[in-house]
Amino acid sequence: MSPTADDRAVEDHAKGRIITDAPLSRPVPVALRFDPEATPATVRFVFPGNIEWSFPRALLETGMRAPTRRGDIGVWPCGRVQTVVEFHTTDGVAVVQFDTTALLRFLKHTYAVTASIAP
Repeated sequence: MSPTADDRAVEDHAKGRIITDAPLSRPVPVALRFDPEATPATVRFVFPGNIEWSFPRALLETGMRAPTRRGDIGVWPCGRVQTVVEFHTTDGVAVVQFDTTALLRFLKHTYAVTASIAP
């Protein structure tokens, strides 16, 4: 029996920290999603309120090693254990910091799923 499309979709969860000019940052839960059937090269970050950002998986992977930007999304390493993702809108900029290990785990899951459906 072959896996269904739902079996191949990846959803991990991570805690991000919204970085502002206030003295304390705010934690925010983020659903990290990947669906190789619908959008094979795209990851989605879903924030509370069903606010969703989609961008190339390669942008996330590259940005964890060196600063990179594509359109309204920037990703860069912050020290040895953190990664920053910056989201630009017409209303402003949201800067969210993640533990790099959570993002690496998510990427590992996306590549494992992709490898399992390769012809």
